[in-house]
Amino acid sequence: MSRADLEKQPYDVATMFDGIAKRYDLMNDVAAMGQVGMWRDLMVEALEIGPGGQVLDLAAGTGTSSAAIARTGARVVAADFSLGMMSEGRRRGAPVPFVGADGQHLPFAEDSFDAAVISFGLRNVHEPKLALAEMVRVVRPGGRVVVCEFSTPTWRPFRTVYERYLLRALPAVAGTFATTVDAYEYLAESILEWPGQEELRGWFLEAGMERTQYRNLSGGIVALHRGVVPVS
Repeated sequence: MSRADLEKQPYDVATMFDGIAKRYDLMNDVAAMGQVGMWRDLMVEALEIGPGGQVLDLAAGTGTSSAAIARTGARVVAADFSLGMMSEGRRRGAPVPFVGADGQHLPFAEDSFDAAVISFGLRNVHEPKLALAEMVRVVRPGGRVVVCEFSTPTWRPFRTVYERYLLRALPAVAGTFATTVDAYEYLAESILEWPGQEELRGWFLEAGMERTQYRNLSGGIVALHRGVVPVS
């Protein structure tokens, strides 16, 4: 299995996720110490979507987040560029349609959705600012763009412990549950290189969104960002 690097070339990243698709969700739950479900529930709340709403779930993986959104009664399209992840989602019976898509060039018309979300996937995009711009393009005016992503812990002493955990403990834990630790070494490095809360909020503003805000979860391990597509 190939190991992606921080250049995040699309083929390398997709191939890497193909190789870990079957155990990816289990490993996430273990590495996050059971907090993934809570983060997912808060992401769904941030969408403020209801029955009949059209939602794009980008970098949807096996569709676990898409299924959670669908439980609100919304119509969800799960988009990803890893065939292995989508195939695993279909095998498990995820109740949503899957569409192969590159986040930098979405195959959807303007104003196609009431909201768009990407959970723990934006940092794996080669040009994340372009992906944000594409999400804005396909969401109707007044709709919401939500990003749930690993971020920077707000308490400095804990930040040091957290960084050590990512670099040392996460690959060790992955070795217990996964067939290879290479992908989790990349994931740890990508989290540490990812911009902090205020910088990502600035990217939302650059993409043209209004009412941008973020909420720190689990002490800033994760940040939930949201912006509104302006009404012309």
